[in-house]
Amino acid sequence: MQFLSDNAAPVHPSVWEAMRRADATDAPYDNDALSQSLDAAFSDLFGRECAVVWISTGTAANCLALATLVPPYGGVVCHDDAHIEQDEAGAPEFFTHGAKLMLAHGPHAKLTPQNVAAVIDPIRDDVHRVQPTAIAITQATEQGCVYAPGEIAGLVDYARSKGLKVHMDGARFGNAVAHLNCTPADAGPAHGIDTLSFGMIKNGGMGAEALVLFNPASAAEAKRRHKRAGQLQSKGRYLAAQLLAMLKDDLWLANARNANDAAARIAAAAGSRLLHPCEANEVFLRLSVAESERLRQQGFGFYDWGVGAARFVTAWNTDADDAERLAQAIAAL
Repeated sequence: MQFLSDNAAPVHPSVWEAMRRADATDAPYDNDALSQSLDAAFSDLFGRECAVVWISTGTAANCLALATLVPPYGGVVCHDDAHIEQDEAGAPEFFTHGAKLMLAHGPHAKLTPQNVAAVIDPIRDDVHRVQPTAIAITQATEQGCVYAPGEIAGLVDYARSKGLKVHMDGARFGNAVAHLNCTPADAGPAHGIDTLSFGMIKNGGMGAEALVLFNPASAAEAKRRHKRAGQLQSKGRYLAAQLLAMLKDDLWLANARNANDAAARIAAAAGSRLLHPCEANEVFLRLSVAESERLRQQGFGFYDWGVGAARFVTAWNTDADDAERLAQAIAAL
């Protein structure tokens, strides 16, 4: 019973079928009919004009977005638990050719205008100091929490007052939208973010993420960087097919809802063991070494998350009975 990661989940059958249908002769790179339809498909989803670049990994999507927004001598404010800080092996600095990550602190891996200000206000405006250029937030956060629309609007307003761009890491954007029960735009784009890495792989895709640029004029630069980074695949229609399959009939949202429902069942049984509110598809619990071993002996796979803690992640295909078994096992500890 696998709760290690939503990356461990299989590819949704609809995605496989879409790739099979795309297995025909068409123009190479991103000139095929499917790739050329992405801008319109995502513009319809968000209710505003945008440009979309398919990318093979979430790390590349985040880092190419930042490289498009931030000069090599600039700074990116992010939470100290952000994926771009903890799990991307210096890729943001590599892709931006040297931009500095500026780390903020706050509960549940969320940024606020106040904790961003604590980082940037002491920075002198002179040539001796790296100047902030952008803010990067994660929806849902690395601790499984979701920014409400008002929180995003407040952050974007603050960023604009400081002349900063805003990138949203949406590796679990679908789970955030499912939790908020709002439109996709209200979960971020409607409030003025500049770029979004729309995660599909964790949510049933195979190997395609969407870099969404809400200033279409920046697409040309993003596409040049996309090529230079080795991301421009010669048979791009297979990546575009995955993204379009996930959008069709809101499959991405249905998948996210299934994952969230399973996580909520587990969290409900955890009681005071919960380390963070469960608002998406990740459950963080206090567990002793002995308790973790007891759960593993019962067949549950999960990651230890520091000393005395564990992380359980549900996925689009998490079986309700497996989630119930885990909930009962946690309650019985």
